[in-house]
Amino acid sequence: MARTRSGTARELVERFQRDDRPIDASSVASQAGTALDNLILAEEMAERLEAERRARQEVEIAAEVQRRLLPSRIVPMETIEYTGHCVQARAVGGDYYDFLDFGPKRMGLALGDVSGKGLYAALLTTHLQTSVRGLAMRLATEDVASVLADVNRSFSESTARNHFATFFIGRYEDDTRRLSYANCGHLPPMIARGDGTLERLGVTASAIGLLDEWTGAVGQVVLNRGDVLAVFSDGVTEAMNRDGDEFGETRLADVIVSSRGRPACEIADRVILEVEAFSGGNQHDDLTLVVVRAR
Repeated sequence: MARTRSGTARELVERFQRDDRPIDASSVASQAGTALDNLILAEEMAERLEAERRARQEVEIAAEVQRRLLPSRIVPMETIEYTGHCVQARAVGGDYYDFLDFGPKRMGLALGDVSGKGLYAALLTTHLQTSVRGLAMRLATEDVASVLADVNRSFSESTARNHFATFFIGRYEDDTRRLSYANCGHLPPMIARGDGTLERLGVTASAIGLLDEWTGAVGQVVLNRGDVLAVFSDGVTEAMNRDGDEFGETRLADVIVSSRGRPACEIADRVILEVEAFSGGNQHDDLTLVVVRAR
């Protein structure tokens, strides 16, 4: 760069020397100074563009990691069908869902929502998901609450105190149709019963990472033929229209109840379409949804 700067100044001098007019030293200095300033600005712009390129590349890598961590296959079950959706508001998000293979006739479902947005929230989401997957065999056989205490410890050690995750996890057994679940500070999932009544699975435990010592209990519910379970993030119910009104849990419940006779994938698609239509495509938060239908 020094060669470029000196070369620029020398060219200015030579140009003035070719003129018949006397050289104005102050004019030469002024123009040389302007050229130097322009070069410095060009350097700064190039550095800024390179930094932005690297940041975009890092986000793209994180987004690809998140996409690959979403469940790619369904654990076959006889008494239920199920599906999941995660529509992110940004390239990377703080929501995730997962389906866990617990062996013959047993499976797990999980949905988490990490506080905050951006790359840091995405990294914490990935950490939470991989922690839960790493403990899948324990979740299949041990008390869910004891395993979640270890998940909480790992999450707390990996994040600042102002971050936490609301989390729902369930373990379903084909033979008994029983779902054992822990709701860690998450929005209560809905069960639309076959007769049209609505049931909620309330909070049973503190959010993951909120407290050093996690405490919680495990609830149980039976999914009978025709029942539909919907687990969702707040991006679904808090989606807003142009007037500032939220989609809300009442609208969501109406969609679930009125669609309960359809396959799980159609119910989930309809919920996402209804939310997007309500908000006019103006998405502020991740839309994450798991639908389970008993058959």
